[in-house]
Amino acid sequence: MEARLLFVHALSPLHPGVGQGAGAIDLPVAREKATGLPYLPGSSLKGVLRSECADVNTRKKVFGPDTTEAHEHAGAVQITDQRLLLFPVRSLKGTFAWVTSPFVLRRFLRDAGVVKGLEGIPDRVPEPPCPGSCRVSGDKSSLVLNGKVILEDLDLTAEQDDDACRWAVWLGRQLFPDDSTWQSILAARFCVVHDEVLGFLLETATEVFTRVRLKEEEKTVERGGLWYEEALPVETVLAGLVVATPVVAGSLGKVEPSEVFETVDELIKKPLQLGGKATVGRGLCRLCLVGGEQSRENA
Repeated sequence: MEARLLFVHALSPLHPGVGQGAGAIDLPVAREKATGLPYLPGSSLKGVLRSECADVNTRKKVFGPDTTEAHEHAGAVQITDQRLLLFPVRSLKGTFAWVTSPFVLRRFLRDAGVVKGLEGIPDRVPEPPCPGSCRVSGDKSSLVLNGKVILEDLDLTAEQDDDACRWAVWLGRQLFPDDSTWQSILAARFCVVHDEVLGFLLETATEVFTRVRLKEEEKTVERGGLWYEEALPVETVLAGLVVATPVVAGSLGKVEPSEVFETVDELIKKPLQLGGKATVGRGLCRLCLVGGEQSRENA
């Protein structure tokens, strides 16, 4: 078994839906039961990649046979749920901040521990001492105003932190490997808040859209034709694992991990439409596959 890190960067609002909601929002985003953190189901992402794979034999080897032939052999790729890593939040200074928390970074480090070839990944997590403070990336930060970072209505005491700077630089290189400008933008807007603060922001700072369905002739709202949809904002970053397991794909022969990662890497060279509500512009995302010998060579 071999694994790579996969980053998902939202270029338009992302709606990884769960169907009908029980609260005020009719169509909420998918959230983990225990933590409340948003995620993109791995099955959804795998389905998109499978449909993008035009070569029938490659699709069958890497993603497994079609439903009618599922008994023949398993697919060679497993894709985990893509979990929240960086959440964009409006900032009084610097336009917006890419916000994360100690718990999110520690869990990311745990996942990254199974991936070979990740050079320079920080091993220490910035830890705001209380909910009223945050850690920013040293003098590179563009978020600080009079010693404060103001996110939505939250007034947080900013503390410059070398570990936060290391995280910002490393993540920038993974997400934007060929774009130094965006690497600098991420470094200037990286902010680590207390876990409780992130939980509050995830309840109040997602995007909520009002949708209506009109009667075709009268151009008035149909009965029951008003609803609310939730989405993760543009610039949200999710992360997870792509795992390859050698499989004998019947007459097509053995599938090695290298072929799996080459296939996935080829499929994500262009942005993909993920999640629901694609017809109204939701879910356009760019993906980055990180790790392995290639990462070590490019470090």
